[in-house]
Amino acid sequence: MAGKNNPRSNSRMTIFLFLLAFSLLLFLFSLSPLRTPSPTQHFHVSDAETSFLASLDHFLLAHAQTSLKDDDTAPRDEPQNDDMTKKLDDAVFHSEMDRLLSDPYYPVSLPLRVYVYDMPPKFTHDLLWLFKNTYRDTSNLTSNGSPVHRLIEQHSIDYWLWADLIAPQSERLLTSVVRVHRQEEADLFYIPFFTTISFFLMEKQQCKALYREALKWITDQPAWKRSGGRDHILPVHHPWSFKSVRRYVKNAIWLLPDMDSTGNWYKPGQVYLEKDLILPYVPNVDLCDAKCLSETNPKRSTLLFFRGRLKRNAGGKIRSKLGAELSGVDGVVIEEGTAGDGGKEAAQRGMRKSLFCLSPAGDTPSSARLFDAIVSGCIPVIISDELELPFEGILDYRKIAVFISSIDAVKPGWLLKYLKGIRPAHIKAMQQNLVKYSRHFLYSSPAQPLGPEDLVWKMMAGKVVNIKLHTRRSQRVVEGSRSQCTCECRSGNITNTASIIS
Repeated sequence: MAGKNNPRSNSRMTIFLFLLAFSLLLFLFSLSPLRTPSPTQHFHVSDAETSFLASLDHFLLAHAQTSLKDDDTAPRDEPQNDDMTKKLDDAVFHSEMDRLLSDPYYPVSLPLRVYVYDMPPKFTHDLLWLFKNTYRDTSNLTSNGSPVHRLIEQHSIDYWLWADLIAPQSERLLTSVVRVHRQEEADLFYIPFFTTISFFLMEKQQCKALYREALKWITDQPAWKRSGGRDHILPVHHPWSFKSVRRYVKNAIWLLPDMDSTGNWYKPGQVYLEKDLILPYVPNVDLCDAKCLSETNPKRSTLLFFRGRLKRNAGGKIRSKLGAELSGVDGVVIEEGTAGDGGKEAAQRGMRKSLFCLSPAGDTPSSARLFDAIVSGCIPVIISDELELPFEGILDYRKIAVFISSIDAVKPGWLLKYLKGIRPAHIKAMQQNLVKYSRHFLYSSPAQPLGPEDLVWKMMAGKVVNIKLHTRRSQRVVEGSRSQCTCECRSGNITNTASIIS
């Protein structure tokens, strides 16, 4: 009858409204940021091992059997003939066409696909064991008095990257890179040769012989022959690493501590930002985390701190000038550095008591001291005109550091007047940014999202298209067909004193 409620209709309407509300809740929940936590929520230093020695011990224990295998019996990549290079080139073509048609973001998409060469143990595990077994030999020093093993730790980027790449996928946290086991699927090829350990811990002639063996092994690979090495990553993070033969691998992507465009360490044309990648040193001091910084920042009574060797060569000669200018000045601590645990503790203590930490050039434009300052919450004062910085395509160092030209830095009284003129609000903002930035310079196992290992692959992603361009171009252009020089000339990297005082 008209005017009466129909129970069946009301029931249907109730169910419909319930389902509609439930669907709406599911939709809103799917958009909620709670479903996709920010990377910072996952970063806990306590969850990762940042000590090179501790991580290495665990790694060698887990891979103990690998180093015991004989070179002739262990299954691994072996050089092939030119016919294999042609077959690989055809396979790469089909793989890249499949990705081009199926992935709308290819070839600029992540994760990067990296093929890790399975080199004989004498280039990899045996060298790690050599480091471990000789670690307590503290009499082993470089020509300038630096402890060899500590120097190797500072440049151990080759270990951290390799350990992450070959770890079981279930134990890895990075989504920017994935290891592939078929060469035709790879965007890049990683060469796991420990060039720094071999340089410092082997006899000179023995090291050179190993370098020549490694060079032949690498350049005989079909993938190397196909691209001329342009898509191969070679860790040479110490300036002396692989030096006797590296002119033969200049097309490869070098992982470097800096560029040094003065020519003191690298020949003209060997290194440049478009091809190579700058990686940070491994810090010498412990991380001062957010809790530590909240306790130390109000107590930073020293204006400017430096602890290190005051006599250096090349661009590092400015250290002695700065030492003469600043020694004995109120609010400034300038100390000659010492090796060992005592030196580390003194540097760490001094940095955590200071607002600014002096970071001048050393024998090379870069220095581990810059990254020590960052993880200590001490604002770096960078005086190194030729310096190139890690991951600068991602990180803005002006927000955490002060850049001073060498010319200004040595003017009597100029540097301290400049630092004292920086507003407290600006100092506080830089300190807050240091808290956020420190994670980008902490190598760890497992490698952490937005850690240096992760940023390596994010930076590499920007190089892939250009690498493919030059690889394909090299396959069709007649060698030596152009008589006109096409080199790009550019001005030197002379630092300007940044204006940050308003």
